Amino acid sequence: MLTGARGETLAAQHLETLGFRVVARNHRCPRGEVDLIVEKGQLLVFVEVRTRAPGRMGDPEDTVWSAKQQRVVRAARDYLAKHDVRDRELRFDVIGIVDGPGAARVTHLPNAFDAGDTFTL
Repeated sequence: MLTGARGETLAAQHLETLGFRVVARNHRCPRGEVDLIVEKGQLLVFVEVRTRAPGRMGDPEDTVWSAKQQRVVRAARDYLAKHDVRDRELRFDVIGIVDGPGAARVTHLPNAFDAGDTFTL
């Protein structure tokens, strides 16, 4: 059975094959959490990872609804403020992991959602 932590590791490996570098894992604050924070050049990406066992209805990446997105955005704001991040391109991705026979299936949705007009430090 694939656990959430194992799913996050697979997601990090996937992103590393795309040239990203993991800068933080499981950044938490009182109002939210972001699973992975990765960078590539001037691009900083906040990644929500969803992991599911096979046979469950729907794809895991489809379970990142508005409330979850807002928790990720709040954690991203917290990270940016604590690390004094400025002048970076920012993006929110979702990665769905399904444990399957032989190998896990990884679905990466770059720019899966945005923070809306309220994303400021």
